[in-house]
Amino acid sequence: MRWDGSIELAESFVVVAEELSFRRGAERLHIDQSALTRRIQKLEQQLGFKLLERTTREVALTPAGRSFYEATVELLHEYARAVSTSRLVAQGMAGELRLAYMSFAATVQMPALVSRYRQHYPHVSLDLRYIRTQGQKLALASNEIDLGLMIGPFDHPDFETMTIADEPLYLVAPRDHPLTRKRKIGPQALAEHELILGEMNEWEAYRWRLSEIYSSEGLTMKVALEASNPMALLGLVAAGMGITIYPESLVGFVGERLSFRQIDDPRFRLETILAWKRATPSKSVRAFVALARQLDRPSGSQA
Repeated sequence: MRWDGSIELAESFVVVAEELSFRRGAERLHIDQSALTRRIQKLEQQLGFKLLERTTREVALTPAGRSFYEATVELLHEYARAVSTSRLVAQGMAGELRLAYMSFAATVQMPALVSRYRQHYPHVSLDLRYIRTQGQKLALASNEIDLGLMIGPFDHPDFETMTIADEPLYLVAPRDHPLTRKRKIGPQALAEHELILGEMNEWEAYRWRLSEIYSSEGLTMKVALEASNPMALLGLVAAGMGITIYPESLVGFVGERLSFRQIDDPRFRLETILAWKRATPSKSVRAFVALARQLDRPSGSQA
């Protein structure tokens, strides 16, 4: 027989089975004893077998009742855990949050945000994914990620953004490079030297940004070599193969063999933004954004 009983009937049976008394069971449930009796009778009718043997002096479990009690207690515990977990998810206190980040956010902005979020929401599972800026936009649109740390700006009616950092760009060159001896370094001086940049398929948004700045001066970037990751890029610069341009927040990671100087042009800046879908963001997303708004910006950034 199909059992379509409620949790209330199962809980009532468990209480009677533990108390072996309808009177004590009714007191524990804060209901009338006759109402409790009707619940047990209804449950037995739905199940199609007897759960309890009741006399004027005692209540005992039938063999089927004992088996049902042991299974039902475990099910009720699982149900309670499911309710508790789901409530936390509904409140944004549990569940999963998928955060993507690009290369320049990997060492400062992303760790700072994740650390703060974990302090406040330790039961939320964080899925961190390295994705280039353009790839993040596609991943957000297809709901593959919840939030993205990318190069800005990003103006689209389907998405909201906030600025995490707006920082100046720096020349990174070998210590004995002639550019490091200049009082000021502008676009014209940079254009005279070969650059080492990240590969176009990974760093396209950043390279487009640099190309726009150069082009606005009628200059062309001389890209001598491409590197697959930031460490390889710095290694090539240290070996004297060229120069590169880095955000301010990353110059602290430059090795001892390299020198860095701020570029004296207000256009040489990089904006890092946090982006998310505008339509009905989850409580976890809203909580992350709220904490991001409270986070101190890196030195040199402007909110």
